[in-house]
Amino acid sequence: MLTRRGFFAGTLATTSTAGVASLSGVGSSWSGRHSVVVVGGGPAGVCAAIAAARHGADVLVVEQGNCLGGMGTQGLVGPFMTCYDKSGKFQLIRGLFDEIVRRMVDMGGAIHPKDVRAGTSFAAWHVRGHDHCTPFEPEALKFVLDDLCREAGVKVLYHATFMSSVMDGNRIAGVEVLTKSGVRRIAARVVIDATGDGDVAFRSGAPCEKGDASRGGAMQPATMFFRIGNLPESTVEAVRAQYPNESMCFVSLLKKAKADGKWHIPRPHVNIYRSVKPDEWFVNVSRLNGVDATDPQSLSDAEESGRRQVREIMAFFRDYVPGAKDVRLLSTASTIGIRESRHVLGEYVLDKDDIIEGRVPSDSVFLCSNSIDLHAGKGASGTLYMTIRDGDWYGVPYRCLVPRSVEGLLVAGRCVSASSVAAAAIRVMPPCMAMGQAAGAAAALAVKSGVAPRVIDAEALAGLLKSDGVWLG
Repeated sequence: MLTRRGFFAGTLATTSTAGVASLSGVGSSWSGRHSVVVVGGGPAGVCAAIAAARHGADVLVVEQGNCLGGMGTQGLVGPFMTCYDKSGKFQLIRGLFDEIVRRMVDMGGAIHPKDVRAGTSFAAWHVRGHDHCTPFEPEALKFVLDDLCREAGVKVLYHATFMSSVMDGNRIAGVEVLTKSGVRRIAARVVIDATGDGDVAFRSGAPCEKGDASRGGAMQPATMFFRIGNLPESTVEAVRAQYPNESMCFVSLLKKAKADGKWHIPRPHVNIYRSVKPDEWFVNVSRLNGVDATDPQSLSDAEESGRRQVREIMAFFRDYVPGAKDVRLLSTASTIGIRESRHVLGEYVLDKDDIIEGRVPSDSVFLCSNSIDLHAGKGASGTLYMTIRDGDWYGVPYRCLVPRSVEGLLVAGRCVSASSVAAAAIRVMPPCMAMGQAAGAAAALAVKSGVAPRVIDAEALAGLLKSDGVWLG
């Protein structure tokens, strides 16, 4: 059996210090120098940054938007999906994720997952795989992430777009970013790719796959998330009571709207998740097929199409849902919600069977039970949904965070090394936060030890994570 030390010992001879270079010799062409640079300030990136800084690294986050939180703030994706085991009895994902949630709870901006059960409005009345979701307010998340980064000493550069990797052979030595004042070249001993699309890894020469190779590169559809208000829960429950055999919301009403020529979105039901405030909801309904998040024109077209779908959905609420005539559109997301683009190929590629069979590799850096949720896995309007068959959780190994071919680089978030089907389980925010925390701790350990991230002591990494409240069994 592969042991924690065994995997890394096998690669130590060839990559001992190649991936972490000293910054003492960088020339004047560099406009910034940090031991760890995190590209992308979404759920994975911000947790990576905080974890690395707390363990002594000098950390810079490069974020192209104006706030941290990514899909949780700019994308209006909510709630956080489950962080519990399959039985719903035990919280698996803790650490920074739980710390963030508890801070939001303290300011009235979230409900802790222990208090949220499946089959309720907080879970859009879903049962399978939706126990212990976490409703939260995007503005509360912004404030909490600002506070945590400031307290940890993380430096954040907003309105900075990643352009290219600066390579020294097969080692990434830094990144070039475009800012309002021009191009900045930033040196780093370790870079963490938390872009979601694997942009840094791809431009560094790491092998990647786009979408599902077994389906000709098909990618999960995108969604324009939005929030609505002035819709009392009692109104929705009254409508649901008229259709007791429908587990999903408003199925019969959608059929009528479609028959009337008023519904063109390839989605047969409505997903609305109650927010912290009782009359406000997160709406996950729009469906944009064929979007390539690595293609700027495709992405641009999706943004406009998504907003057009929002208007159609709002018209449906007002015209077909009894009691919802005065529902208000509060906001649309400032960026389209992307479920899939590139998968960076790492030292290990997580597969469907790893999840279904509840496998826990010896170098696991977090455990979770999130179900496979593959949108368009059964055609344009269908979803392939699979929960764990064996056991109550599975583990994601550190090797999934380590790209092949490139030294000094880690990945975290939905671009992590996983098959298209497996990624459909761990692309949601709690697992992304957990792998971000693992990547940040690993980066700090690599810097401190003077070795490549590929060959850090996995037992030492596990010890760091456990000391930070991560549960590894």
